[in-house]
Amino acid sequence: MLLTEIDHIAIAVKDLEAAITYYQNAFGATVDHREIVESDGVEEALLKVAESYIQLLTPTRPDSPVAKAIEKRGEGLHHIGYRVNNCGEALAAMIAAGATPIDKAPRPGSRGTTVAFMHPKGSFGTLIELVQE
Repeated sequence: MLLTEIDHIAIAVKDLEAAITYYQNAFGATVDHREIVESDGVEEALLKVAESYIQLLTPTRPDSPVAKAIEKRGEGLHHIGYRVNNCGEALAAMIAAGATPIDKAPRPGSRGTTVAFMHPKGSFGTLIELVQE
């Protein structure tokens, strides 16, 4: 099997600090990693849950995909990150199965990972991120 586990559930938010405070107060969660990903125009905070993360995302510029998603659909679930051993192999397998890639080849992601995104139109309405650590 190419998928090894759920890497993260990404939630798009307008106010990252308010979202972090909410998860701290509601669940006792703590921020395990925080990073600005310039290439995607986002700032993220990762809250560790077992071997996975809740990824809170906020746009850092108005033309970022996350800013556009919030403008179109409001805050909420943005994508699911699937952990894989080999991002290139998983990308090729998904394309062969009929998925529509956003990224034609794996690229650098946050935390030093390698990632590739798949369009929701080819993945039953879910934006998928393949994540190789």
